[in-house]
Amino acid sequence: MKLHQLRDIVAIADHGSLRAAARHLGMAQPTLTRSLSDLERELGAPLFERRSKGMAATELGQAFIRRSIAILNDVRHAKEEFEQLRGNAIGSVTIGLSIVAHLQLYTKTLRPFRRSYPGVRLHVIEGFYPSLELGLGDGSVDFYIGPDPDLNLPPGLHKEVLQSGHRSVLARMGHPLANATSLMELVDAEWITTSITSKAENELGDLFKRYGLPPPILALQCQSALTLLTSLANSDLLVMAPSQWTESAFANHILTTIHVREEITAPSIVLVKRSDVPLSPAAGHLLDLMKRVTGNVEAPRPSRPALPGRRADRGR
Repeated sequence: MKLHQLRDIVAIADHGSLRAAARHLGMAQPTLTRSLSDLERELGAPLFERRSKGMAATELGQAFIRRSIAILNDVRHAKEEFEQLRGNAIGSVTIGLSIVAHLQLYTKTLRPFRRSYPGVRLHVIEGFYPSLELGLGDGSVDFYIGPDPDLNLPPGLHKEVLQSGHRSVLARMGHPLANATSLMELVDAEWITTSITSKAENELGDLFKRYGLPPPILALQCQSALTLLTSLANSDLLVMAPSQWTESAFANHILTTIHVREEITAPSIVLVKRSDVPLSPAAGHLLDLMKRVTGNVEAPRPSRPALPGRRADRGR
């Protein structure tokens, strides 16, 4: 079994056919077919079902492909870590961030990270933990920061609390209810929910019910920070959101907090990453920068200078 065979079957799974995978890999289709046949012969079982419109992984194939993806990612991480330790700022970092992590942490760490690792490509995914679990497990996502999912993590993943959670009622600057001091004064307002599931709606409804108030008026559901911010800025809608939002230099110019007397709890902000594989120097540096914002480390990990004769801002 060779690494190129693992690469080949992942390409077939991603592209759905031998022809498309061979084109992506820049190789002749018969060569790819032979690579797959050799691997299936070695394993003693088919990895794909041949169909009229392409290839579909078998049940055994799906499990083997998942493992292959993890192996290929580990090999990529090893190569990138080696180069970064040599002083070559190349490679890639992929992170998953919730909206609050975007507004509080990402806005304050992007510039210093780019200064330290100008040649490293950064991929940022806006999302929440359950949808990123597979990526964290197979190494395609380096780490996640966002609300605690309050779930049992699978083996190999580690969770660390970075901040306690607290929510506030947020509205646009100049909102007619900006001076309200109680949820009672907001019963006729219209609200945004921030999840594609019913969880956010239930949390908002439970909050009003806890204080003996009628159900809130749910006028808009959104699943991206851009939709949420633009909706708040251009309407009289309200949202129950993490208090850290107003710490963002971007958001605090368009949003204001309505200081109600009722306590609004929220999940803690957590870090989730693999426990069995260390982060690359670049990913570790970015995480240290973000932890510094939350007060969890005294100083970020210094980046290594490029070796003489090499430019740190030139990738390969």
